[in-house]
Amino acid sequence: MSEPLKIAVAGALGRMGRAVAAAVQADPQLRLAARFDRPGVSDPAVELVAQDAALAAADVVIDFSTAAASTALAETCAARGGPALVIGSTGFDEAQLAALAAAAQRLAILRAGNFSLGVNMLMGLVEQAARALPADYDVEVFEAHHRRKIDAPSGTALMLGEAAARGRGVELAKVARHGREGITGARLQGEIGFSVLRAGGIIGEHSVVFGSDEEILTLSHSARDRGLFAKGALAAARWLAGKPAGAYDMQDVLGFRSPP
Repeated sequence: MSEPLKIAVAGALGRMGRAVAAAVQADPQLRLAARFDRPGVSDPAVELVAQDAALAAADVVIDFSTAAASTALAETCAARGGPALVIGSTGFDEAQLAALAAAAQRLAILRAGNFSLGVNMLMGLVEQAARALPADYDVEVFEAHHRRKIDAPSGTALMLGEAAARGRGVELAKVARHGREGITGARLQGEIGFSVLRAGGIIGEHSVVFGSDEEILTLSHSARDRGLFAKGALAAARWLAGKPAGAYDMQDVLGFRSPP
């Protein structure tokens, strides 16, 4: 029997960090090698180690923290030659994305805005619908999350917008419409709109609406338990272990792309 895959959890005191650690501990094929978080934070119930010690102990690090922390972690892992990195953080700016791309030249990095199998299936359906429906169907991406989420739209909403844009053969940046207020005028044909709700403890709701004058088509996904995302992250970690340097996502894990 092969040795269990050694997983370190970054952002271990966060909600997703705790969920990932619990999922690792429940899986006999994995071993929770270490947990770490930003300096100065602690929890008597959670054993944390320094980042360097965690990286030395792990085959793969799973990180659901912040864009800034994930970028710094990727640069550190790339500089030391590992371990591989699964990133679930969202809200990256262009400079951070460029830094991740540079790190992926020396390190296997899998980044996804959502690790749900259902959401990744939704992405495929959205792309197909956008490709098949006439251009006069408006596209609106709606997402809802808990009050503590700090970025908007969510990474998943942006992924869905990108899927719709790919289906239409356009660049999302050129057609995205974020928020509406005041006298906005009629909606422009071809816009991909984004609507956001933040309230209570909503785990994650995403819908993509295709609307014409005659009908409305809604494709949607609802998350019921954060364990869903943790399980997806573990599947990503298993897939990523031993892969060559490169930038990957859940479409690779699900086999929608040819292996490197």
